Amino acid sequence: MILVPVKNFANAKQRLSPVLEARERTALAKAMFEDVLATLAQCQSRPEVSVVTGDSHARRVAEAHGFSIIEERENRSETDAIAMASAVCESQGVKFVMVVPADIPLMTAAEVDTVLARAPQEGSVLVPAADRRGTNAIVKSPLNLFSLRFGNDSFQPHLASAQASGKPVVVLELPGIALDIDRADDLAQLITAPIRTRTQRLLAAWNLSERLQQAWQARPAHA
Repeated sequence: MILVPVKNFANAKQRLSPVLEARERTALAKAMFEDVLATLAQCQSRPEVSVVTGDSHARRVAEAHGFSIIEERENRSETDAIAMASAVCESQGVKFVMVVPADIPLMTAAEVDTVLARAPQEGSVLVPAADRRGTNAIVKSPLNLFSLRFGNDSFQPHLASAQASGKPVVVLELPGIALDIDRADDLAQLITAPIRTRTQRLLAAWNLSERLQQAWQARPAHA
């Protein structure tokens, strides 16, 4: 089972407020989510996909792709949403999960297929964020192998938990999955990459170069 957690879009991506207005952040979050689901729909080897959400737009997009929904009406953290969804999956006899976030628009179907192909029958696969702080994709088999705790510095704790399980651990460096969009620097990387996603086309239409420059100039010297 592939799980994609997504919170309500109305208050998405607050850390991008120095660069984007609220309506733009909402539009960006929706575009990234749509890119992620479109990519998953192209994967040759994927298992069932479930979107963990209480957002009506996310539900419609998921259903348009034929993906299932695990209702998450509390708009909880990614960690809590995935814990709830994992419990649902376990009750249904699901043997393993792969978790991917909704803000990695450059993820490719080939990368997802690689993660699934490299997953041990019992064990885990971890794909770190580009800065090797966060975890941008993770596979666990069996589903309850260890607990997940997402956040800015989740990769090393996840790696330690995976190693402590005594089962094989695979760490993959995959550039599309590695780029999650949370800060102005992430936007700049996305804008300069060859355009192939709806998210990039949206950002290109906004012509953000000047705003990004202003955001960098306004940052504290130690940032």
